[in-house]
Amino acid sequence: MSFELVLQYLISPAFFHGALTTLLITLYSLVFGVAVGVIVALLQDSNTRLGRTLAWVYLWLFRGTPVLFQIIFIYNVLPTFGIRLSAMVSAILALSLNEGAYMAEIIRSGLQAVKKGQRTAALALGMKPFAVMRHVVIPQAARMILPPIGNQMVGMLKLSALVSVVAVEELMLVANQTASSNFRYFEALTAAGIYYLALTTLFMGVQALIERRLDPKQRRKGPRTSLTERMLGTSRSATVR
Repeated sequence: MSFELVLQYLISPAFFHGALTTLLITLYSLVFGVAVGVIVALLQDSNTRLGRTLAWVYLWLFRGTPVLFQIIFIYNVLPTFGIRLSAMVSAILALSLNEGAYMAEIIRSGLQAVKKGQRTAALALGMKPFAVMRHVVIPQAARMILPPIGNQMVGMLKLSALVSVVAVEELMLVANQTASSNFRYFEALTAAGIYYLALTTLFMGVQALIERRLDPKQRRKGPRTSLTERMLGTSRSATVR
């Protein structure tokens, strides 16, 4: 057990590159997953049976099979049909499609939570449907779906370790390869764990910041002033009067 070796791993280019790859996989998968989730959520609420059926089949497939199976299937089976993707692209595609199945339910719940009366009133005022969605529905839905999306982002970070099975050089693969070369598993996995905790803390901090910015109560509050400033302001106003 050597903490000096842990520190050496933490500042090594291999571990830093692995952590950066993990971060990129998480962000790309989350962005594409949200995009897929929006499309599927709209299909679920569509007026056509075909749209609802397509959404149901998609959710059934990607929520009913393990994400590890999906990663291996996309990487190994698609080349059979002439579709050759790199390990990185295959991993992001699999995670995005899996994430989209869960994001669809989150986004759909957020959109349905906005009362229909508000949409009707906005349309009655002459607003276009797109403007209603942009200025009335989405701002309210965003505040409700942000916490579960943040939880999904942290979960996606941890799921990214599964892509090591298709030889993507992310953090977990780097840690395993390093430990296998010298059998110092404690040091290598501890360094990887520190990176995972740092990334998780970063995501949670960003989520809290965005939630604070979207909170209407926080936005209505003006800049905080000290007791001295408030007293001086009061005395100045009294002097002016």
